[in-house]
Amino acid sequence: MIHKSYLIEDNIELLKNNLILFYGENLGLLDDFKNKINSNSKNKVLKYSQDDILKDENLIINEIKNLSLFEEEKIFFIQNANDKILNFVNKILHEIKDNKLYIFSNLLDSRSKLRSFFEKQKGVDVVPCYPDNELTIKKIISKNLKGFSGLTPVIISTIIDSCSCQRTKLYNEIKKIKSYFQNKSIDIRKLTELLNLKEDDDINLLRDSALTGNNSKTNKLLQSMIIEPEKAAYYVSMFINRFLKLKEIITIKSKNIEEVVNNMKPPIFWKDKPILIEQAKVWNDKKLYMAINKTYDTEYIIKSNSQIDKKIIIKKLIIDVCILANAA
Repeated sequence: MIHKSYLIEDNIELLKNNLILFYGENLGLLDDFKNKINSNSKNKVLKYSQDDILKDENLIINEIKNLSLFEEEKIFFIQNANDKILNFVNKILHEIKDNKLYIFSNLLDSRSKLRSFFEKQKGVDVVPCYPDNELTIKKIISKNLKGFSGLTPVIISTIIDSCSCQRTKLYNEIKKIKSYFQNKSIDIRKLTELLNLKEDDDINLLRDSALTGNNSKTNKLLQSMIIEPEKAAYYVSMFINRFLKLKEIITIKSKNIEEVVNNMKPPIFWKDKPILIEQAKVWNDKKLYMAINKTYDTEYIIKSNSQIDKKIIIKKLIIDVCILANAA
């Protein structure tokens, strides 16, 4: 059964089946669902990557067979999944019993066999996680900052501009706002300073320079910009979101890229259209596949190793992206 993501956000109990696929380019929403499932679960959630399962399919099957008398059910996550996991899904379909298996994927286009399976198969659930728009972002801001003095439409618009409708970035901004303006009225001047709007412009410029293959500009920005380790996950999400958007554009077989970009749903912000069109002319399916895999590998390294120098990892990713952009 296909569900609207906003309905599942309000009530995750609507997912009645034991095999569920969440997919889409909205990484922040995917994380929200993971957190919601974790918080609602009485038992520990067992988390695996797709690579873990492809190496040993018995990891989950053995856990199901070893259900203890004190456990009503086991909950499993398979993360970063794609069509390669489909054979395992077919095997586990009748083995899952009273347990729950949640599969998380990023962008799956209409040709995806995994997506098609979940859309057509009876007794399973699928939740597409499409990008947020200003309306959904505004709703999150209003909910999280309810009761704060000074929360005017201008303040909300400033926060929306600072996060570029990216939920992951928005939560970072809300956290800073709650901390700084605790027991204070939100002031537009102080808010602008707090959100480092110029700094965000700089990182967007760096990303776009790398994606267009501008070596000299990318190197210059890398030397002048301060890469903040605590924002590493945000930097990675910026690249992932842009790669997925470019993949969506390139998948539509049309010679007129401008027309494709102008007709996209949800609409592309007018300021982003020229650079997005320029980047779409640089990238192709093969290069995007390599770049997306490289970016997900970077995300995994950052999240799995707290001791690693995140500044070096992010800089390497940016340089690698720029090199790929210039590849034949």
